[in-house]
Amino acid sequence: MQAWKTLWLAALAAILVACASTDEEEEGLPSGSRTEQTFYESAQRQLRSSQWDLAIKNLRALEDNFPFGSYAEQAQLELIYAYYRNYENDAAIAAADRFIRLHPQHRNVDYAYYMKGLASFTEGTGLFERFLPTDMTRRDPGSARESFAYFSQLMARYPESRYAPDAQKRMIHLRNLLARYEIHVANYYFKRGAYLAAANRGRYVVENFQQTPAVPDALAVMVQGYHLLGMEDLQNDALAVLRTNYPHHPALRKNGNFDYDYYKGARGNSILHRLTLGLFEKSDPRGFDSRELYNAEFRDEEAPLPPELL
Repeated sequence: MQAWKTLWLAALAAILVACASTDEEEEGLPSGSRTEQTFYESAQRQLRSSQWDLAIKNLRALEDNFPFGSYAEQAQLELIYAYYRNYENDAAIAAADRFIRLHPQHRNVDYAYYMKGLASFTEGTGLFERFLPTDMTRRDPGSARESFAYFSQLMARYPESRYAPDAQKRMIHLRNLLARYEIHVANYYFKRGAYLAAANRGRYVVENFQQTPAVPDALAVMVQGYHLLGMEDLQNDALAVLRTNYPHHPALRKNGNFDYDYYKGARGNSILHRLTLGLFEKSDPRGFDSRELYNAEFRDEEAPLPPELL
């Protein structure tokens, strides 16, 4: 009986030691008995199983305990990815910057530049926004501009990078977002009666975002704004360009004349609106938004990420 009790206690002790070792490994805690390879293999398992928090702990512990080890540089790269997948975009960008600073000639430094752009690309988007349709063109453009700049750095420094084709697609996507954001601002200015500011936004798109799907609306914004300001020459110039290049724009009538009431929408002129003095219908102008007509990637433009990442 005593022998069985001794065996049982020994087995229990072995189980507890194994559990403690496993907990230590999973939490990424430093240990004199753990090797650099042990940290790295633990992190790899956690990355494969999407345990981003644990992977981050192990990758950081690896670098803390073996800063000059054979896995240190690879761990730094994978830490960027783990932060990104854990929705810690600022940490991912900081980790990428650190890698670039420490290893400017590394064979995989282009990956760090790419991940900076990717992390900034999704900055400010939470879990639900990543997977549910959201009109990203109405969001603050700061992150989009930053992401565009990061991808531009990648393209300028490493045009032959394996990540360059994807970065280029994202830059086109971001440019479309930035151009459309200017149209949203112009529509807001119309609502506020700031017609010159609206017209200037339209001109800015035409001058700086050529060949984007927002250009037709930008021209319509200019026509409308200059009309309301009484600037006939500028109005006619913009109208001529709109007629020639985008004859099917919804603000143009069949005879080619511009519908100066188009941007108001139909609600303000409805019988219900007039009878109720607008109590049951909003009278805010709808503005200009012809994405469904001119943007073949309209659904992609509204999505927080291009389709290949969803």
